[in-house]
Amino acid sequence: MPQDNTLVFRSGDTAATVREMFAHVYSALMEKGYDPVNQIVGYLISGDPTYITSHRDARALIARLQRDDIVEFLVRSHLRAENME
Repeated sequence: MPQDNTLVFRSGDTAATVREMFAHVYSALMEKGYDPVNQIVGYLISGDPTYITSHRDARALIARLQRDDIVEFLVRSHLRAENME
């Protein structure tokens, strides 16, 4: 395969999966008294699952997704919200 080609990966309905995961993880973090934004950012930057509470299996749920899929979802959501995509 030539090295000058850009590869594009598509993963089914990842957006719906990430959206549902965020709702669940956000809720679990709030219930435990954490700041969900800070905790999720910490997880995305470091990859350390201990940023996410195990309450209501939130840690196991977020670990099912690749961090790059989560970041892609966040960027796309922001761009859509700003009418840039």
